[in-house]
Amino acid sequence: MAKRTDRNQTEIVIALRKAGASVEFLHTIGRGVPDLLVGHRGCNYVLEVKDGTQIPSRRRLTNDEAEWHAKWRGSVRIVESVEQALVVIGALR
Repeated sequence: MAKRTDRNQTEIVIALRKAGASVEFLHTIGRGVPDLLVGHRGCNYVLEVKDGTQIPSRRRLTNDEAEWHAKWRGSVRIVESVEQALVVIGALR
């Protein structure tokens, strides 16, 4: 079952694209798969978006997400803001 998106996902996607990144939505896959696949300057990034304005308990990974993150043999980053997303891809320092 695909999950809902966090309130800030759209603004993060817009900012990433303005920074020159390509963005594909993965959240529709469900099963704990992170929200976004981002390509920037020849590198790929897998991002899990959480709403940084929510209380900490609402920002925790779901059981499915935690399981997916634990099994993934590559890099996956959790971002809670536009600024964090841009730092991850190297578009902001």
